[in-house]
Amino acid sequence: MDRLKAMQTFVRIVEANSFTKAAETLDLPRAALTATIKKLEAFLGTQLLQRTTRRLSLTPDGADYYRKCQQILQAVEDAESTYRDQRGGQGAAQPRGKLRIELPGTFGRNVVLPHIAAFCRSYPDIELVISLSDRVRDLTEEGADCALRVGALQDSAMIGRPLGSMRFVTCAAPDYLKQHGVPQIWTDLRAHRCVSHFSGRTGRPFDWDFMVDGSEVTTEIRSAIAVNDAEASASCALQGMGLAQLARYQVRSHLASGALVEVLAATPPTPMPLSLLYPQGRMSSPRLRVFAEWLGELLRQDADLQA
Repeated sequence: MDRLKAMQTFVRIVEANSFTKAAETLDLPRAALTATIKKLEAFLGTQLLQRTTRRLSLTPDGADYYRKCQQILQAVEDAESTYRDQRGGQGAAQPRGKLRIELPGTFGRNVVLPHIAAFCRSYPDIELVISLSDRVRDLTEEGADCALRVGALQDSAMIGRPLGSMRFVTCAAPDYLKQHGVPQIWTDLRAHRCVSHFSGRTGRPFDWDFMVDGSEVTTEIRSAIAVNDAEASASCALQGMGLAQLARYQVRSHLASGALVEVLAATPPTPMPLSLLYPQGRMSSPRLRVFAEWLGELLRQDADLQA
């Protein structure tokens, strides 16, 4: 049994969610795929797929093996692509294959996805699989090639490539400021109502930090409402429910229109680093390398994403 070919067949069946569809894309008889999977399961000594007349699903061992097959097949493709790319000239291969990316939800929708068609036009042979989520997940377990992270990196087993810094703004709706007054210094916040943003992972509210005379200070706030989503925070602020600390890119149109008003501009919130996180050695992949370069250039063009 050709184990590499068996892995490729198994991955194709899982991604097509059908023996029949996978057989069509591989231009092979369905019976050949069935025989390959039976041999593979016998070789491994475990069942990989649960098959019924109506559905196809992975067993726990099958899900684990599928993730490992993805990594192995990507490593093989990356090794081959590296040498094809080195040929240069018209014969040089374009980056190709599947690239799995994780992006924070609000950031992905507002910053990356509005420009993603440009990347796809430049690299038509790269198939993007983009997951939007604010939940921090294990890249290896999820089978992702990279993830954009906001804030200090926690996973020391991964490599973090700095891309910029997210700038924040303290702001409120004009109606709120008219009713409650405009804070003049950061300590005034203790007397104000605020929209608190808490972590969906830990349940803990994020601190409100400020840069004061070159140093970072943290203050307690009186929460009027707590949410775990950046867009929800902006919505609450726009309705006059209190002061909010929001990413400047997220609310710049509201600041320009006057729907929100910046306060405490002399002591802005502490910027948070933006990093592209990826497993050790993965940057050798041509498709990840060109995406990282494209994303870095995209963020460099936005002043609100650079310190």
